Amino acid sequence: MFENRREAGRRLAEALKGSLDAGALVLGVPRGGVTVAAEVARELGLELDVVVVRKIGAPGNPEYAVAAVDEEGRVIGGGRGLVGEEYLQHAAEAGREEIARRLRTYRGGSPPATVAGRTVVLVDDGIATGMTLLAALESLRRRGAGRIVVATPVAAPEAAQRIAEEADEFTALEVPHGFSAVGQFYADFRQTGDDEVIASLHAARTGK
Repeated sequence: MFENRREAGRRLAEALKGSLDAGALVLGVPRGGVTVAAEVARELGLELDVVVVRKIGAPGNPEYAVAAVDEEGRVIGGGRGLVGEEYLQHAAEAGREEIARRLRTYRGGSPPATVAGRTVVLVDDGIATGMTLLAALESLRRRGAGRIVVATPVAAPEAAQRIAEEADEFTALEVPHGFSAVGQFYADFRQTGDDEVIASLHAARTGK
């Protein structure tokens, strides 16, 4: 059980200590993943930015991801075998609009961090299906990332296996059997708002 996302981030940073080069870039998956990533970046003295992907949830069960949309608007995942094409396209368009909004809100006109040729640490607060992280991984590969390390406090066993096969390295503090939802492993898993994401990124840029 993790106390909250910040405590989980500090524990994750301890697990990663000594395995990353000084020029590594930490990328958090909004929203909750940025809070974890901010602690990793702060503890290890690394640059912080976001990678924005949006999951496409199953009809009637939006938390169960059947596909995802990346920052370039591409649909990634096996959703076409699970949902109708019309549903998938409608959900993808909504995802693209939300990604654009988040990028404007979080970066405030600042350019994205340079990814090409760098070690990238991709951080989320937990992994249930892994679909959004797979989308982020594919996006980062296209952008020329060097070594990609996926790091998370907790992951479902099946998702952990899938991510480990795609990433260059994978670190999860807990891969518990009986996993049903990320929130069950946090004492405090309240929703993270845009303001907290913006504050984390501002603190990382200014050192305050």
